[in-house]
Amino acid sequence: MNQESKLIAAIDIGTTKVVAVAARKYPNGHVQVLGLEKASSTGVKRGVILNIDETVSAIKEAVSRLEAKIDVRIGEVYVGMAGYSMKSLTNRCYRFINPNDEISTFDLEQLLGDSHRISLEPGEKVIHVIPQDYSVDNEQGEKNPVGMSGHRLEGNFHVVIGRMAALKNIEKCIHRAGLQLKGVILEPLASSHSVLTEEEMEAGVVMVDIGGGTSDFALFYDGVIRHTAVIPFGGNVVTNDIKEGCSLLYKQAEMLKVQFGSAMGSMAREDMVVSIPGMAGWEPKEISFRNLASIIQARMEEIIEYVAHHIEASGYYEKLGAGVVITGGGALLKNIAHLVRLKTGLEVRMGKPDRYMDESVVGAEEMPLYSTAVGLLISSSVYPSSNSFVEQKLFETSPEDLSKKQQAAKVVRPRSEKKRTKEVSYTTGDLFEGLKNKLAGLFDEKDVEM
Repeated sequence: MNQESKLIAAIDIGTTKVVAVAARKYPNGHVQVLGLEKASSTGVKRGVILNIDETVSAIKEAVSRLEAKIDVRIGEVYVGMAGYSMKSLTNRCYRFINPNDEISTFDLEQLLGDSHRISLEPGEKVIHVIPQDYSVDNEQGEKNPVGMSGHRLEGNFHVVIGRMAALKNIEKCIHRAGLQLKGVILEPLASSHSVLTEEEMEAGVVMVDIGGGTSDFALFYDGVIRHTAVIPFGGNVVTNDIKEGCSLLYKQAEMLKVQFGSAMGSMAREDMVVSIPGMAGWEPKEISFRNLASIIQARMEEIIEYVAHHIEASGYYEKLGAGVVITGGGALLKNIAHLVRLKTGLEVRMGKPDRYMDESVVGAEEMPLYSTAVGLLISSSVYPSSNSFVEQKLFETSPEDLSKKQQAAKVVRPRSEKKRTKEVSYTTGDLFEGLKNKLAGLFDEKDVEM
């Protein structure tokens, strides 16, 4: 192992598979994947651990295979978190500062601390707090106001909240597998950092990771995360639709989807059929490519409708210069990019983490399957860990600056003035609880003054 680099590892606990990945991280922040291995996942549903023993077994199997492959012992790991145990909101905070003094990193860190003080439901915990932008005396859109002077400093923060029970289950699984939990990272953020470029994040882009149990959504503009969501559908629901619609076994339906499926019924040939062996002496079934594609398209359109709604609700549709980047296993579905383009009106490309690993690790055609796992390694630099959760720290405060700010005369607000505004941008739990309602009613934004 190169002395100038260090080993980092991550575990992606998914609905269909558990992936263990290790990489070499260099001082300049570059990450080079050394290897990855996977094991079948049966203890997770829609991104949430439901069976501890089965999940621990899958983690042990994936890690054991990886350690044998790269001949390195793995101790600490980053883990992804998603599913209906997550929700996100935008929190707007402000502070009065000394107008005779310059804004410093200490002021920004104080504001960051304020953004953690939000109203949480019982059993919830803040996972990420990510600065978006600042304003000084109503001069908005500042990315870094350090050095400016003013009376009122405001900041917008993207706050990700998780359920303590889900976090504890993740920790329990990792510890029982003989590993230490280095940090927990929101999976939409992880996937984004593995497949998006800085230019795309600057221009405005949506990342959609279509997984087995859920689909992750992240929207970036001006280099900053603006919106995240977890959509409660993934490839497993498509497979189940094929199973029910064609009266097949689940494994037969999955095979049909992967080998012959298409996201566009109109682009599938009606004169071509695939024959599926019958069960217990029954006659084989013949399924046309057109019928198969029509079943797939119906469910994929539903997923894309969620994506389109989140884009519209974010208010950034007109600013998505880089369009949509799709990744995950669902991105491998034939004609899926065409369907996303048709339904959103945006340009679409497939994203894969090929900047961080070559085809000696995994074939190029399979890379989208591992975007989240690789992204967890990359995000470990962007979102440093803090105990059992991860918090982004963008600014470093020097001892001199800290001493200066502690000694400076501060303008202190009376308790009655200390208000913070919180705007809920998306709540995953609400989505699952209201699936039977109309789509438009699932994502109402709320303005709450604390």
